[in-house]
Amino acid sequence: MEERENDNGTSSMDFVLLGIHDVPTLQNLLFLLLLMIYSVTMVGNILIVVLVVADQHLHTPMYFFLGNLSSLETCYSSTILPRLLAAFLHGHSSISAHGCMAQFYFFASFATTECCLLAAMSYDRYLAICQPLLYASRMTWKVSLHLAAASWLWGSLLLVVVTVFLSQLQFCGPKSIDHFFCDFTPLLELACSDTRVFMLIEFIFAFLDLIFPFLFTLASYMCIIAAILRIPCSTGRQKAFSTCSSHLTVVSVFYGTLFVVYMLPRTALLRQLNKVFSFFYTVLTPLVNPLIYSLRNREVREALRKMLRKAMACTHSYLGDRGKRHFWFLRRGKL
Repeated sequence: MEERENDNGTSSMDFVLLGIHDVPTLQNLLFLLLLMIYSVTMVGNILIVVLVVADQHLHTPMYFFLGNLSSLETCYSSTILPRLLAAFLHGHSSISAHGCMAQFYFFASFATTECCLLAAMSYDRYLAICQPLLYASRMTWKVSLHLAAASWLWGSLLLVVVTVFLSQLQFCGPKSIDHFFCDFTPLLELACSDTRVFMLIEFIFAFLDLIFPFLFTLASYMCIIAAILRIPCSTGRQKAFSTCSSHLTVVSVFYGTLFVVYMLPRTALLRQLNKVFSFFYTVLTPLVNPLIYSLRNREVREALRKMLRKAMACTHSYLGDRGKRHFWFLRRGKL
């Protein structure tokens, strides 16, 4: 389909994202807030990846999955926030059809990968708490690598099919997306072709990439909670629960907001609420995850302290050597 230019300079195949224009009086404040959120999200998640790689004590399957999750969150945030920041900065909210489909693909594939990674992490915690004697033999590095690779590949390949089907739809009328990014439901509302077959295909894929990982995670935690409750002493129960509390918090926040967004009817009264919850799981969840793991996890806090001590020691050593050289040059009359 050949692109045509409209009077406002946008192509006839462009979409217009309306979500950022709902509060014009707060544009500058929202830009600064989103810039701060994006900066903290990137720094926090990259820091966790560096800690997992650098600290020998974190070279375990649990922290290997955590490193993958933090890597995923950096990609996840970068599919939405940079473009949203640019829209606030330049006031240009249009996005090409190809750009919209690309944003949908990467966002949805990373969300699917996160569902699978959270399920793999719940399986890791299930083995550690419910079958501790078999943990070392079942959760080997080979198994961990296979689970992580399968999560990334499953999200990437599954969404190729969904995106291809979505791109085949015909979009009519004013192509104004009542959202701040190209999501599935707002795009489907603009389609003027028959979407019944597509809805059936999407239901099947939604079960594979969302419902099944959620049910697997839920079953794992039901077994974990049952095993913890069978521990006779309260100290043992508290210690066992502390090993999975961070992951359980992340799962609750992620799936809680995700289900609200996609199960909430998109009526005129509820669309603004839908955007708020979408903001939670697309923008705030990647920010909250590193905070949860750093504040609630003793090993991560200890690794962070060790890294800070090493950085301070290197800084003091560098400044001390520089001061000695400066003093030596003074005594020699070089300065």
